[in-house]
Amino acid sequence: MNSYSTMSAIPSRDWDFLVQKDRVHRTIYTDPSFFGEEMQKIFGGVWTFLCHESELSEKNSFKRVRMGMRPLIVTRDGDNNFHALFNRCAHRAATVCQEASGTAKRFTCAFHGWTYTNNGKLLAVPYPKGYGDCLKKSELGLKKVPRIAVYRGFIFGTLNPDMPSLDTYLGAAKPYLDKFIDRAPDGELIVRSGAYKGIYHGNWKIAWDNAADGYHPAFGHRSLFEMTRIRNGQGRGNTAFNRDPDDSAMYCKAFPNGHGMLYQRPGLGNALWQAVRPTPGGEVLERSLIDKVGENAAFEALEGAPGAGINLNIFPNLLIIGNQIQVVEPLAHDKTQLTWYATTLKGAAEEVNQLRMRVAEDFPNFGEIDDMESFERCWEGLQAPEVEWIMMHRGLHRQPETDPAEDGVRKVTTTDEEPMRNYLSAYRSIMEQEMSFVVS
Repeated sequence: MNSYSTMSAIPSRDWDFLVQKDRVHRTIYTDPSFFGEEMQKIFGGVWTFLCHESELSEKNSFKRVRMGMRPLIVTRDGDNNFHALFNRCAHRAATVCQEASGTAKRFTCAFHGWTYTNNGKLLAVPYPKGYGDCLKKSELGLKKVPRIAVYRGFIFGTLNPDMPSLDTYLGAAKPYLDKFIDRAPDGELIVRSGAYKGIYHGNWKIAWDNAADGYHPAFGHRSLFEMTRIRNGQGRGNTAFNRDPDDSAMYCKAFPNGHGMLYQRPGLGNALWQAVRPTPGGEVLERSLIDKVGENAAFEALEGAPGAGINLNIFPNLLIIGNQIQVVEPLAHDKTQLTWYATTLKGAAEEVNQLRMRVAEDFPNFGEIDDMESFERCWEGLQAPEVEWIMMHRGLHRQPETDPAEDGVRKVTTTDEEPMRNYLSAYRSIMEQEMSFVVS
């Protein structure tokens, strides 16, 4: 049985005032009523990243996630089918799964003992005589996200029956996601190497404002750059961010549907290889890899392959940063969790995957701390109601580059705020819509 729920009417909002060409109003960050609407319309109305297929590598495996504020269990059943189940007992709404991940053929509610299969069917109800003839088990299973789709291992879901296909939604960002995955010799990514979680006090969109921002690293990450320089030797660890990034080959792209990309390494070639190696603690691994495949192949495997150095953002919650996946998880209008997942490449030499892990250690442990400190400072500043506007006008005077082969894509200087303007335009478009959702 399908049940339908239509969102209640939302008070009229003046979006021409709130989201302008060069600025946005502070209340879209600070007003809790916006947050509730976002969790319904955005983290439900578009394709939202749930988890990676490799995290559910066995039959009857599961992972607990959220779609906005909705608690879900993503499962792979005994027939290898994926489901996104609402983690909510049909009886009195208690969650039926408390473990973060694992394997289970069924889930039992600890409140009153209702038991469900891992495809959502209601299996058993204790003391059924007490319900007389009103217990219809076929109608009381765990509700499901009706539309889930998998793109090369990335599992997405939406509650919106009118949402275009996942392929259409990814659109021009899809080739860049392919490049990230295709660094694996066997063409598959593995996301089973643990996660790093951090929470900052502030709205989730502050992180998204920063997702393709090439303006802040020279200032916000100065200590990280200096640490890298000292650790790797004089002159090593320097990047274009240490000079004027507008004079470098770096660039950003703004894609339809709010997606974006920051490319840090175009044209650097072996100069980058010399800048990032040796990774402390990885010298033996590096030497072993070079002995196996040679210097050029080692460079291609680690840093020179297409897709290296790309920060790719899939709106509203998936970021590809370096070798890792980051998921933006709103917890409240003023509280956000950022979760980093280490990745490995199927078919790659053991040394490659170990060195990727070593290279990927720095930013989550040091750079992300810089960012979250900045996010909290932004949040504190947003508490001044008399100062109303967040500015995003950098680069408006410059004409973006376009390519007929990339429909709707705009290429800009790495410090321009076009990616921020782009996602907020998509945000506004979604928030202006009336939506009705379906659960199965």
